[in-house]
Amino acid sequence: MAEYISDIKTIPYSDQEIFTVLSDLRKLDLIKDKIPQDKIKDFSYDQDSCTVTVDPIGKVRFVIVEREPNSTIKFEAEQLPFKLTLWIQLKQSTDQETKMKLTVKADINAFLKPMISKPLQNGLDKMAETLATIPYGDLADK
Repeated sequence: MAEYISDIKTIPYSDQEIFTVLSDLRKLDLIKDKIPQDKIKDFSYDQDSCTVTVDPIGKVRFVIVEREPNSTIKFEAEQLPFKLTLWIQLKQSTDQETKMKLTVKADINAFLKPMISKPLQNGLDKMAETLATIPYGDLADK
């Protein structure tokens, strides 16, 4: 099982505000204009899942399979030729500052690993960067 970890991002909001937004994927509607359209297409979502088309992988559906309040949101990917799990981990460091890390574990066979590893790590880092810029305080109450 291959593991990919994003850089740790510091977000100027409480873990509760961040968790409230990220654990209900319908709130993505408020930030969909920040999603890079050149990399992600056909973006759709509901409360517990989102579906995207990612070049060169194709259509992928991420489903929330576990929520640990103010700490962890765990997703499993569907429609991939391998098992992939994504965790968003939050750790509050001060009243208005939270550290966030994304982790992906993927059961990639030896043939696919060289082709997938770099794009997967780059995508994970880009996702962490995007999530760190969301105005969570404005969205948590909506």
